[in-house]
Amino acid sequence: MIDERSVSDAVAPGAAREMLVSTGRVTLAAALTLPALPQGLVICAHASASERFSPRNRRLAAALYRAQLATLLLDLLTPAEQNVDRDTAQHRFNVPRLAARLIDAVDWSRREAPLGELPLGLFGVHTGAAAALVAAAERPQGVAALVVCDGRADLAGGSLWRVQAPTLMLVGEEDSSALALNRQAAAELAAINAVTTVAGAGTAFGLPAAIEQVAMLAEAWYRLHLRRAVLANSH
Repeated sequence: MIDERSVSDAVAPGAAREMLVSTGRVTLAAALTLPALPQGLVICAHASASERFSPRNRRLAAALYRAQLATLLLDLLTPAEQNVDRDTAQHRFNVPRLAARLIDAVDWSRREAPLGELPLGLFGVHTGAAAALVAAAERPQGVAALVVCDGRADLAGGSLWRVQAPTLMLVGEEDSSALALNRQAAAELAAINAVTTVAGAGTAFGLPAAIEQVAMLAEAWYRLHLRRAVLANSH
């Protein structure tokens, strides 16, 4: 559960609020940005302890904010885990643990006003993408749209066919191995899906020009499918 202060407490529209998320035995850091009239919420999941501060994530959050989408930049590792992970990579590839933490954040968001009233999207990068796919499979009624970037969708394993949320897979145009992995994973998805390349990029979530393309594509995907979720729930 995220710290007990209300989400709406003293947060100016557009300002990122630092938060602590308690998931099981660990507490994770997150940054929440909430527009004045949000049309949806996107939880951005990274297998890191500091990605919420990175310029690329801030640029993505700013683009989604302009589209009237709230964002929760969630680091799935603790600082201590990241220190170990730099040498061993043992934590970033522990997809079941990452997914369990993301599921806790999804469950919290559905309970917390005003976020629980908003359609929910997930955004995952690399192994965070696999965690997002598993979380979407485990919470089919909670997750309305999914974007994965440079994703190791293959690490989601048997969860792929259970994903119901429309899924956009973004891959750098020059990363042929990642493109093949994502196309193979897309073939296992029963949900609406698309595999899209980011022009001129080795990694989709890398250089500023690539991030701009990712932000534009993600924004369009969320706008379409989160709006559809609202319309479906209104009938």
